[in-house]
Amino acid sequence: MNLDNVIATRKHKKVYVDGDNCIKLFDKDYSISEILNEALNQARVQETGLNIPNIRAVTMIDGKWAIVSDYIKGTTLDKLMEQHPDKEDEYLEKFVNLQMEIHTKRCPLLTKLVDKMNRKITETDLMATLRFDLHARIESMPRSKKLCHGDYNPSNVIVTDDGTMYVLDWSHATQGNASADVARTYLLFKLKKQDERAEKYLDMFCSKSGTSKAYVKSWMPIVAASQSVKHHEEERDFLMSWVNVIYDD
Repeated sequence: MNLDNVIATRKHKKVYVDGDNCIKLFDKDYSISEILNEALNQARVQETGLNIPNIRAVTMIDGKWAIVSDYIKGTTLDKLMEQHPDKEDEYLEKFVNLQMEIHTKRCPLLTKLVDKMNRKITETDLMATLRFDLHARIESMPRSKKLCHGDYNPSNVIVTDDGTMYVLDWSHATQGNASADVARTYLLFKLKKQDERAEKYLDMFCSKSGTSKAYVKSWMPIVAASQSVKHHEEERDFLMSWVNVIYDD
C-alpha cells in the first residue's frame, strides 16, 4: 500500500489515503487489543446499515498494525460550519438528526456503556469518596441498549458532494443510554470553547427527542470523570468542574 498521502496525524497514529482505501496506521507500541477492538466495533456498527466507512482489512504494514477502510471523499461537518457560518443552524440540525438515527440502532455485542464508565472512573485518581458517589450515580441511571458513538462531534461527520453524511471513528462505540452520548458531545463543544454552539446543540437535541435537559446534564459529572482518565492536563480543570457538580445537586 502507498503511504505517501497523509490526511491526518493523531497521537499514536496516522491516517493515509491510497486510492479508495483509507489506512489508519498505528504506532508499534499501540495496544493490539485496542486496535482489534476498534476494528470489531466498526464491523458491528457497519452491520446496522448506518452510513459508515466499510472495513476492508486489518493488517500489518512495516511491522505496524493498520485498519483499512473505505475512503469517503467529502468535507467534515466542522469545516462546513467554518466555511458557511450562515448555515450553522441547518448543519447543526442535520448533525442532531443523524445522532438520533444512530440511537435507533442496536448492537448487542458492543461493550455496555455503564461498564466502560465504571471501569474508567475506577482508573482515575479522584478521591475514593467521589469515585464511590459517581459509581452510585451510574447504578441509579436507567438502563438502555441504544448505540452510542462515544465521540460524536462534527469533525467525525463527513458530508459527500451529494449531501450524504457518513460517521467516522467508532473506536469508542458502546451500547447504553443515549443521554450519556449527548452529554459527551455537549462537553466536546465546551472543551473547544464553542459555548454558544454547545447550548444550541443541547436545546435542539432535547427539543427533537423529548429529552429533559436536566436529565442529560445529570450524566455530565459521570462522562467528565470517565474522560479525565486520559490525563490531558489542558482539559483536566474543565472536566473536574463538571465532576464536582455532583456535590451541587
